[in-house]
Amino acid sequence: MTRIILPFIVLVSGLWAWSLAAGPGAGLPWAVYEQGLLLSGWLAIALMSLAMMLSLRPAWLERPLGGLDRIYHAHKWAGILAVVFAAAHWLIEMGDDVIESIFGEAGEYEPHFSGFIDTMRDAAEDIGEFAIYLLFAMLLITLWRRFPYRYWRYLHRGMPALYLLLAFHAAWLAPLQWWQQPIGLLMAILLSGGSLASVLSLTGRVGRRRQVEGRITGINAPARDITEVTCHLGQAWRGHRAGQFAFVTFNTMEGAHPFTIASADRGNNTVTFFIKSLGDFTRNLSHKIRLGQTVTVEGPYGCFNFDRKNRKAHQIWIAGGIGVTPFLAWLEAIETNTVTAPEADLHYCTRNADQDPMVERLRELCRGFPGINLQIHDSSKGQALSAENLDAGGMDYPAGAEVWFCGPAGLGRAIREGLRSAPFRLSRFHQEEFQFR
Repeated sequence: MTRIILPFIVLVSGLWAWSLAAGPGAGLPWAVYEQGLLLSGWLAIALMSLAMMLSLRPAWLERPLGGLDRIYHAHKWAGILAVVFAAAHWLIEMGDDVIESIFGEAGEYEPHFSGFIDTMRDAAEDIGEFAIYLLFAMLLITLWRRFPYRYWRYLHRGMPALYLLLAFHAAWLAPLQWWQQPIGLLMAILLSGGSLASVLSLTGRVGRRRQVEGRITGINAPARDITEVTCHLGQAWRGHRAGQFAFVTFNTMEGAHPFTIASADRGNNTVTFFIKSLGDFTRNLSHKIRLGQTVTVEGPYGCFNFDRKNRKAHQIWIAGGIGVTPFLAWLEAIETNTVTAPEADLHYCTRNADQDPMVERLRELCRGFPGINLQIHDSSKGQALSAENLDAGGMDYPAGAEVWFCGPAGLGRAIREGLRSAPFRLSRFHQEEFQFR
């Protein structure tokens, strides 16, 4: 979030501060009220515009921001902060009667309009008040984790329309002098970009250029709660790097879901996904899909790719549960000589190693690579992984260490915090951010 959200807020706030050079036209209490109202509204619509543009899945931003999962993480927090500032804007607006009762009327700080402009500003004010209540409701539903995803997805599809209402509100109620200053230029860019993104989203064109139709060629259930699906995508598939993911649509009513590609690119236009039963649709997935069924795959996306960082740093790979999928693709890529085999410690965390089919699969893939040290951590036997036992061997890594983590968010958070006081020097911690909602 800090890569893009904080600098963006600083830029937006800085241009607002620049606009103060024109000077408020009212006494101090009303000037503070007016500028507080403008700043909170400006930050809200600016962050909402950013969220809308990031929702287009801009592949060209993946490398500077660290992958589409990071882009969606920024999209999520831009939306949350936009609602926070919108709430502040609404509360400040509701406080004008209190200020008037204490300090008296505002005087002539607010310009008067007539005719068409006055009508449009009144309409923009009414629309903004209506839209902000819908925005609050949408945030509460989004944060309520028990609200079913299949229903939330349809509500979320209405956000572009809601944004267009708020953009109309912001454009007509912005101070006229802003349009002659840098803040007006940025506002025009953001409102135009956000509106275009909204139209593309409402017309279903987001990610369309990266979508490929294929067919399911293999269905397997290696475990009770895991479905292995193999898809042949034809010549239109542009290939992928080990560790990337794609949005997969098995059912148009259910929509697309992100899944890590669990296979290396063998040049045969085939991809494999390991899908864990985490929701209504993925539960018993093997009974809901069939061989030969048409499937839509959009991608590939992501930068979870170990060979693009410091080659001298020691690699530590940590997988938890279904988070093993990118590492399976990495190992397959090494096996097919697609990438060079590094020296790495691979830690796999499982609840029951004796019943986990991924354990034997990992052992088989690692068997031919003596430089990869596989360690299984079975929580049923009290072998939980922590930052303290990551360096149990007392190894000294002169070039630092790169930790690549994919698994439950709680485990990743605990290991990341523990590594801050670890005995070896940590250079980077890479973690997939798959909690898009």
